[in-house]
Amino acid sequence: MTPAPAPTKDFPYWLIAAAAIAIAVAISIAASDLYAQIFSAISRGIWITIWVTLIGFALASALGLGIALMALSKSLVLRQVARFYVEIIRGVPVLVLLFWIAFAGVPAFVAGWNWVAGPLQEAGFVGELLVRDISLLWRAVIALTIGYSAFIAEVFRAGILSVDPGQIEAAKALGLSGFQRFRLIIFPQAIRTILPPLGNDFVAMVKDSSLVSVLGVADITQLGKIYASGSFRFFETYSVVAYIYLLLTVSLSLMLRALERRMRRSSANT
Repeated sequence: MTPAPAPTKDFPYWLIAAAAIAIAVAISIAASDLYAQIFSAISRGIWITIWVTLIGFALASALGLGIALMALSKSLVLRQVARFYVEIIRGVPVLVLLFWIAFAGVPAFVAGWNWVAGPLQEAGFVGELLVRDISLLWRAVIALTIGYSAFIAEVFRAGILSVDPGQIEAAKALGLSGFQRFRLIIFPQAIRTILPPLGNDFVAMVKDSSLVSVLGVADITQLGKIYASGSFRFFETYSVVAYIYLLLTVSLSLMLRALERRMRRSSANT
């Protein structure tokens, strides 16, 4: 039986079309005083969007990895706790979780923390432990961290399970500790499986970071909302908002695909 021919790689006409549109829109923004004013007002929120995404994704990845390791633990209690966390968090919409964390979870945490720390501080056992408040920006980051950690945990769990068990047993036979097995054997192989869905979650978080605008955080969406409500230029304003998000997400997607191709080439050469 003759082997099936390898699939041909399509020329990225879509990328050329998208780049042409992006350049045309950029020229229009530069040539139009109105669009330039809108872009100037909204672009101040780009840093907030990037900051929320990077910090939230880093924390969600760390928490998700911990939850994934709990789900693969030999302990029944840890496995059940991890499964409970993943199923409950994944079942709550991110917007609802954002409201709950911001207006219910964080105030309850602050009140509980101060209730415990207050007497200890008055007795002189500890120094300054009272929490006055947590900003809405950090409340949004905490909500995104918790919401995405459940999905990222499943990505890590699937990637770790994709590693050949025989290699893990061989590492045990060589006397490697659990941490050494994970660092030297499991994770370097699992990352090839983990990276594509993890990249998709990163791009998704860039878009979902727009939800922090409901808390008044001055990101791209919030600044666009403020400008549009004051000038009644809804079409122009939200067109610029969509353009900025598209630039961010498409650029990230292209960088992630380039990284995936590089990793495939390096794995094929080893």
